[in-house]
Amino acid sequence: MYGVTRILGIDGGYRGFYAKNTIPLTPKVVNDIHKRGGTIIGTSRGGHDTFKIVDSIQDREINQVYIIGGDGTQKGAAAIYQEIRRRGLKVAVAGIPKTIDNDISVIDKSFGFDTAVEEAQRAINAAHVEAESTENGIGVVKLMGRYSGFIAMYATLASRDVDCCLIPESPFFLEGSGGLYEYLERRLKENGHFVLVIAEGAGQDLLADELHTMNEKDASGNKLLQDVGLWISHKIKDHFAKTQRLHITLKYIDPTYMIRAIPSNASDNVYCTLLAQSAVHGAMAGYTGFTVGPVNGRHAYIPFNRITETQNKVVITDRMWARLLSSTNQPSFLTPKDVLEAKKEEEPPTQLLDGENCKDSKDAVAATTST
Repeated sequence: MYGVTRILGIDGGYRGFYAKNTIPLTPKVVNDIHKRGGTIIGTSRGGHDTFKIVDSIQDREINQVYIIGGDGTQKGAAAIYQEIRRRGLKVAVAGIPKTIDNDISVIDKSFGFDTAVEEAQRAINAAHVEAESTENGIGVVKLMGRYSGFIAMYATLASRDVDCCLIPESPFFLEGSGGLYEYLERRLKENGHFVLVIAEGAGQDLLADELHTMNEKDASGNKLLQDVGLWISHKIKDHFAKTQRLHITLKYIDPTYMIRAIPSNASDNVYCTLLAQSAVHGAMAGYTGFTVGPVNGRHAYIPFNRITETQNKVVITDRMWARLLSSTNQPSFLTPKDVLEAKKEEEPPTQLLDGENCKDSKDAVAATTST
């Protein structure tokens, strides 16, 4: 359509720019990649040298850069865009949202989320079968969700087999009236089994207090999380061993990387095509410094500085979380203070796109992906 003759895939994420690694992305090369899991151009974690990346873009005479990834990747794309703008280069920079966590703000959802939720249900179903097959059986499933509990919430709603879902946005406590232990014992007496879904970022404050952990971070600057799935499994076992009111059998399932390593489902395949086409049309129209994505059902171009200033999180005063509480019959575990703080959060105002400095960009295109 646009007469582009050369498309390069940057191998290994951001650092691939200055490692001189490229993969020619011809129609033959990319013909069936939607049927595979992962990415053919690799990913990377950790920091990168923005100046070296832009130097590489200049040296290769690239005039469109498509950057695929989650919240951290979009922040990196924003830095690259700013450096390109500072140098006065005629290079369009477009972001494509890709994260199973669904934590990119503004857009309705991110690519990979539907597939992850679908696969997460398999783990929940396995936990339910195991729990139901023994007296006082408990199945615990830990799902991805460092700061946002969308996978856990939607997988729980889709499954209808879950008795309790714990996410980072909603604090919880174990002991006392209204606590998890009390609810767990009651459900076991009622149903004879119990399924608990917990996001990896839930309860980290409880772990930090108990284990006296430091605020260590990984190469990408994210806080290193303790294994809340193992922790809560041990806490539940210890509780029943001490009280001796019920004899339980607990099975712990951790499908963390299974849910993101599989090929995308039909819904995500179609969605990814729409994202890619929107990004190309935007760059060819002369826009730069944007991420594509649906907003209230319409595909839009969102400025980097708007999409990177906050993270998308489950709103615990929203109807969707209320639907989950109704589905599981779990207590909310929330204090009036928690609810008040949740209501105070407001969306920042929308900002305008920058459409200058990227006209006539039809020669070379680069794509990179990062995690």
